[in-house]
Amino acid sequence: MHRSSQNERVKSVNLLAHLAPERRRVKPSNNVQPSTGIEESRQKMVHDTKKIETGILVDICNSDVAGPDELYDSPALGSPRAAPPPSKPSPVHVPEDIGVGSLVEVATDVDQHYYGVVRWIGVIDDTATAGVELEQSVCGLGDGARGGARLFSCAPGRALFVPLPLCRRDARFRDTPPPDRADLHDAHRSDQPDCPVVPGVVAPLSSLGELAGKNRGIQGHHNSCYLDATLFAMFTFTSVFDALLYRPPEPEDSPHYLEVQRVLREEIVNPLRRHGYVRADRVMKLRTLLERLSDVPGLTSEEKDPEEFLNGLVAQLLRAEPFLKLSSGQEAFCYQLFVEKDEHVSVPSVQQLLEQSFTTSGVKLSEVPAAFIIQMPRFGKQYKLYQKVLPSPLLDVTDLIEGLPRQCTVCGTLARWECAACGGAALEAGALCGTCLRLAHATRPHHKATPLTVCEEFVNILESCPVPRVYMELFAVLCIETSHYVAFVKAGVGTDAPWCFFDSMADRKGERNGYNIPEIVCMEELGAWLSEGAAPERPPPAHARRLLADAYMCFYRSPDVAMYR
Repeated sequence: MHRSSQNERVKSVNLLAHLAPERRRVKPSNNVQPSTGIEESRQKMVHDTKKIETGILVDICNSDVAGPDELYDSPALGSPRAAPPPSKPSPVHVPEDIGVGSLVEVATDVDQHYYGVVRWIGVIDDTATAGVELEQSVCGLGDGARGGARLFSCAPGRALFVPLPLCRRDARFRDTPPPDRADLHDAHRSDQPDCPVVPGVVAPLSSLGELAGKNRGIQGHHNSCYLDATLFAMFTFTSVFDALLYRPPEPEDSPHYLEVQRVLREEIVNPLRRHGYVRADRVMKLRTLLERLSDVPGLTSEEKDPEEFLNGLVAQLLRAEPFLKLSSGQEAFCYQLFVEKDEHVSVPSVQQLLEQSFTTSGVKLSEVPAAFIIQMPRFGKQYKLYQKVLPSPLLDVTDLIEGLPRQCTVCGTLARWECAACGGAALEAGALCGTCLRLAHATRPHHKATPLTVCEEFVNILESCPVPRVYMELFAVLCIETSHYVAFVKAGVGTDAPWCFFDSMADRKGERNGYNIPEIVCMEELGAWLSEGAAPERPPPAHARRLLADAYMCFYRSPDVAMYR
């Protein structure tokens, strides 16, 4: 379309000035004036139209409906204008690839693009119209109501109603397809398990059952192992993270929130729980959304770490409440262990490292978390502070929680004081009652103790009864070796529950145009071996050496707390 020069164009910050047209009926005329060059180019932009019947909602993908005789010029940029009627009425063009839920962009005549999601499609003033929820608020826009009727709901300032031809597919998703599409296409071949979309609510698995075997779990593709292993650990056998799947949208959420949540729930988690298999193209859809909507680049093709994936999905797009709240006021989704190496310890446990890290940092948890994700003391994919780390099957967090009653390490009664110098790296050793504190500090004049906060309502009960301990259960461990992530996951609850080993790229069929074969291996003895402290006299189960040498991230849960979150 011919457009005036930059100096002649009048720009406005008001989006409505460029998108809300004065719709005028075009009266038939027998005298057709010769078209100028500009008018001719405008006429070329007039789209073929489908007939529209006033008052009937338009299903863009499936319906052909009839409409009035007037036509409107709907250029790609700028406001629609009345167009001269053609000699023969032609149907109005409705983009067949746009429907409710489509990610679209709307261009204005000031070269400003607005992005959003189509929430409603219908007819307004005899014109096929789309109701778009924009990514960002714009002054002057509404919340989805129009003419006293509620057409859809969104945050104030985000509802934009525009003629449908002004919407086009979001170029951020359209112009750069995921890599190796041919490889993904092969995943649809007849020799691959089916992977249907599963709507609704599907509970996590309570046992391993028949899940073990090849072509089970999540199929890996193009450096996706970091994501495959993390999703398998988070959702297969536990519901501690299920709030991410069902939280209703809030005004502060991205317009793409429901689509991201739907893909995660209905195309990945539900099929995994019901059918035991998720095809790579389903995961690629989520990766593409994360690539475009989060500030973490390279999620569709590059090697990434689980914490980067958690940041993009859980923190940014799903806006989940942080799993950890620290006494310092900080919040986080996972906790990185920072410790100095003890040369006298060859295989430390996660319990020892966690207490040492909390002692060094001087912070505590403000509350018992429903989920506790702990990153091992290793940096990058190669450097490890310890060559082996033993994941503790039960994590005692009693001494890590601020304000939680604690036991005197000497006499076992209710502790009233804490001395970091007396305890050293073990937090439990620093908790003392008043009597034991005086005895301990009689020969240690330089030690300073701080009082512990104890709820006075429970003092009498706690002084006469054993102080309860708070434990969290290990349910998954992510491991990495030579840039490849795998997962050890507990298939159930309790110390007797079996474990399984998951690798999204355990095998491969074909070369460049082939596909990966995921595998789940049952590990009946792993739980008992961990509970015994990985006794050296007992040979470790198959794959267990990787659990000790390659542990990268440990997942703990508190089922009692998760019930209320």
